[in-house]
Amino acid sequence: MDAQSVIVGSSLPDYLGGSLKRKMGRFRLFSSQRDPTNRPLARKIIYQWKQDQSFSCKEVDCASLVQNLHSKRTPHLAQEILLEMKSQGYVLNNPTLSAILLCYADNGLLPQAQAIWKHMLNGSFTPSIQIVSRLIDAYSKKGHFNEVMNILDQLSYSNFSLLHEAYSLAISCFGKGGQLQLMENALKDMVLRGFPVDYATGNAFIRYYSIHGSLTDMESAYSRLKRSRHLVDREGIRAVSLAYVKERKFYRLGEFLRDVGLGRKDVGNLIWNFLLLSFAANFKMKSLQREFLRMLEAGFHPDVTTFNIRALAFSRMSLLWDLHLTLEHMKHEKVSPDIVTYGCIVDAYLDRRLGKNLDFAIKKMNLDGSPVLLTDPFVFEVLGKGDFHSSAEAFLEFKRQRKWTYRELVSIYLRKQYRSNQIFWNY
Repeated sequence: MDAQSVIVGSSLPDYLGGSLKRKMGRFRLFSSQRDPTNRPLARKIIYQWKQDQSFSCKEVDCASLVQNLHSKRTPHLAQEILLEMKSQGYVLNNPTLSAILLCYADNGLLPQAQAIWKHMLNGSFTPSIQIVSRLIDAYSKKGHFNEVMNILDQLSYSNFSLLHEAYSLAISCFGKGGQLQLMENALKDMVLRGFPVDYATGNAFIRYYSIHGSLTDMESAYSRLKRSRHLVDREGIRAVSLAYVKERKFYRLGEFLRDVGLGRKDVGNLIWNFLLLSFAANFKMKSLQREFLRMLEAGFHPDVTTFNIRALAFSRMSLLWDLHLTLEHMKHEKVSPDIVTYGCIVDAYLDRRLGKNLDFAIKKMNLDGSPVLLTDPFVFEVLGKGDFHSSAEAFLEFKRQRKWTYRELVSIYLRKQYRSNQIFWNY
């Protein structure tokens, strides 16, 4: 019989009896102190485990047993087994201690985890970066960020080889928790110890400052990344751009994008799309058109997001002819329109009270296609969603089981608008 079956409440062996099975349910309600009611079950588990194992020395490996207890979320039972093993004179090996450490940490028993961690470091144990990562993550979830700094100090004395990776993990932990000062302190300590600021760490700083810091702090983090000669990555560009957008600082957004480099092709059309968006936000149509032509001259091919940024601006400005030219350009570039493109056409014609002429525009599009959304969601942070787009999304979510087409969505939206106008005029 498998020794691990002893700890599964629904599969306990018959000789343990129904009363013991009922006890297993109670072991999921933990206390911070040792519970004497755990001891009989722990002894029976150890007895069964010893029957299934063959060992001749006092150092034992029961990591799999502890991992199974961990998966059943019974850390106090794992603790009782640890104490019983010690009382019987057994010495737990490093894999077993590692399993117990993670069991404590993941279940929020941080003082017990810290005690095991110190015991392991004082011995000949060499922790893996996976264990360090899990321990840091457990402390950050509970908000014990000072303990993360203590882990770094402890590793500096016991295992210097892991320290660089541990600093990167700690910086990420502080950043996610909004602890910008601790993040700065960890970076300074890392540099003082002779470790370089790598590509991932530098970009992490930009992302976390863009989320939790001011624009000035974020720009300072970007300047430091430039001095380290690392390129800002795609996620960093998005995070910084979103920070500028939230503050409606579109001119500074444009300056940032130009500084990053409009010629970078490793991020696709991302930089150009954000630059066009900075002009579309304030409906600077001449600048929007000029930068679009520069994008083409630089050898970039516009995608559906590029076209829809322009289409949304044209639609809000009721520039119907420019919308027609956009559709022709999309057809030439073999870029399929999505629900945003259809929405731009429908909204523009209805705003101009030209609903009867709508067929002239949409007959050139595939009305029998299935509605899809291909536009970068970042666009909606700046320009929002059109009336047709919002209405269609709500209808699609409400009637998911049906296979919709653009033709049906346009027809339903037109009827809805007609009824709302009739109600208005009746009053």
